[in-house]
Amino acid sequence: MSAIESCGIVCPLDWIPLPIEPDGKMSGWAETVAEKLCEQNHSAGYSVSPETIRDDLLKRAADSCGREPFYAFALYPDGFETAVAILEIDLIEPDASVPRISLEWLAETFSTDDFGPPHISRTELPIGPAVRIRQNFATGSVTAGEPGVLLETVMYGVIPDGSESAVVLLVSWTVPGIAEVLEEVVDGVARTLSVELATS
Repeated sequence: MSAIESCGIVCPLDWIPLPIEPDGKMSGWAETVAEKLCEQNHSAGYSVSPETIRDDLLKRAADSCGREPFYAFALYPDGFETAVAILEIDLIEPDASVPRISLEWLAETFSTDDFGPPHISRTELPIGPAVRIRQNFATGSVTAGEPGVLLETVMYGVIPDGSESAVVLLVSWTVPGIAEVLEEVVDGVARTLSVELATS
């Protein structure tokens, strides 16, 4: 079995790549992307605030940086000043506490029943066997005294052929009514996952 050296993904062009390593250029990046999104919205007939988009980009990037994923993307459809969904790719390697990663372990570790039982299914992706989990979480409120937010998610955990490690794809969103569309996007993105294994 080989270690995973790198991971690839083909994400739709309307998803914005987020910086996953904080540096002094984060503000400049956010300004540039916010301007581009404002121009795109203007062309589509929407008026949005570049400051609001910039601040949201910085917040989303900082949040993803804290989890140190391989990749992170945010979706800003026309007419929205804040991201409606976040997509992250991460790697889980076996260690002393989990010497062997299995689909069963992934399903058990990444599932919860905050809002009913999760929908767990097995599937086969081009790079190997995978488990798919569709579930909802209860998240805390941003404002004290306000009710919490429903976080909807789709997660794929795949063990690439020839590897002992797992690649995890997680997409989350809080905007109601977009689940069907996002699930279709996530399922398509999952099929584009690729890995490069270390050669002995």
